[in-house]
Amino acid sequence: MTTMPSDPAAALPGRPPIVDLATWQAARDELLVREKAHTREGDAIAAARRRLPMVEFDGTVEVVGPDGPVPFLDLFQGREELVVYKHMWYDGAPHQGQCEGCTTTAWAVNDAVYLNARGVSFAVLTTGRWDEVAPYVGFMGYTQPWYSVRDVEEPVGGEMGYIASFLRDGDRAFLTYSTTGRGNEPVSGFLGLLDMTPYGRREAWEDNPEGWPEAPQVGAPVGGHGAPICWYWRTGADGVATWGPTSRPAPQWTRPGVTPEDDLGRNGHHH
Repeated sequence: MTTMPSDPAAALPGRPPIVDLATWQAARDELLVREKAHTREGDAIAAARRRLPMVEFDGTVEVVGPDGPVPFLDLFQGREELVVYKHMWYDGAPHQGQCEGCTTTAWAVNDAVYLNARGVSFAVLTTGRWDEVAPYVGFMGYTQPWYSVRDVEEPVGGEMGYIASFLRDGDRAFLTYSTTGRGNEPVSGFLGLLDMTPYGRREAWEDNPEGWPEAPQVGAPVGGHGAPICWYWRTGADGVATWGPTSRPAPQWTRPGVTPEDDLGRNGHHH
């Protein structure tokens, strides 16, 4: 049973109309037509993705992990497929100063059991020096393998901040796909859940109903590039979004023994 306010026009100003369940269901069904079309188009794009040409490269190129230098082929862990995330790195910065967006993505794949079950391995690559990367991985509690690809050329090293997929055929290795920017979003399932909530992601770029609560304004990030869109990347100890020197990438506040700091130690650019 649903209830209706005595004066619907006076209730919840700035929000969508209040209706009975049948009216809501009709509107929901209308939107579902668009959602299903979006899903089918996504399936078609994925089919085209599987048909992209491949780039062969030297799979024996060495990357550095906990056991020292190993050939890139080892990252497949005996499987045919591999997905990696290329994590940006601020040389010399403390834990709280490392890349907030990359932390968001890497944190979302802290368990690759479902990938492994489909014959896909997962690893994180970064340009950081291994002696800096290793304590960071331990601090974050990451369970997936990390490797330093410092001074390694594309497609293993090179630019960071994106997802790449690889295929192995014996001792041959191939790059099959890569994506960056919002193409990384599927990794972070919480974004899809936020898209289903009344207020969405609470980001400044979103198209919201007139009168909807505005996205939090948390000031300019380091480097002064204006108010950030992805405000949830960094918070203070109180959970409130901030880009100031006392902020951390949000997941870091869950780590045992973490303390507030007041210096991000960032030199303004990634290696």
